[in-house]
Amino acid sequence: MNYPHWYYFVSLIDDLERISRYVEIHPDNYRVFSIELTRLLLATCSEIDVVAKLLCTRLQPATTCGNIDEYRQCITSAYPSFSSIEVKMMRHGISFVPWESWKSGASPSWWKSYNNVKHERNKFFHEANLENAIWALGGFAVLIAHFHHNELAESKFTPIPKFICVDPKYNRGSVMHGQPVYHMPDFPKK
Repeated sequence: MNYPHWYYFVSLIDDLERISRYVEIHPDNYRVFSIELTRLLLATCSEIDVVAKLLCTRLQPATTCGNIDEYRQCITSAYPSFSSIEVKMMRHGISFVPWESWKSGASPSWWKSYNNVKHERNKFFHEANLENAIWALGGFAVLIAHFHHNELAESKFTPIPKFICVDPKYNRGSVMHGQPVYHMPDFPKK
């Protein structure tokens, strides 16, 4: 399969959209937790770990990055705007910056919750909540947009998920094959 990480990302967004039929995506529901949200949080963050490692290897072929702090150093060195990119859920009027804590050298709180749930689910099951699942997917949206920047800039993926996506301001305003053409900051203009 070409682009397995992209299509897994799309699948995870579909999962969140399906969950939204039962739990409304709204700040009032952010503390809702469940087995399904646990599965979504674990799957999303596990894939973030895989793609971040691949991106770091692409950026620094000799790297041995293996944890979130090492990913932060590598990724923000190459892409200084990474931790400022906003994610939007237009239908729900929600926007957030999932990697903002990287500006201060800290791991995102949703990543810490992922590790808590992964390692001590008996104590931290409640952290597998709607908010952490949304923020993790937003973090993955930013990461995958960088990992697959060239494909997005050439509009190779159709359709582009709209349920949760990087800020539409990165759409260059043109359309190829019926899809917006994206250009993330820190990449050279073509």
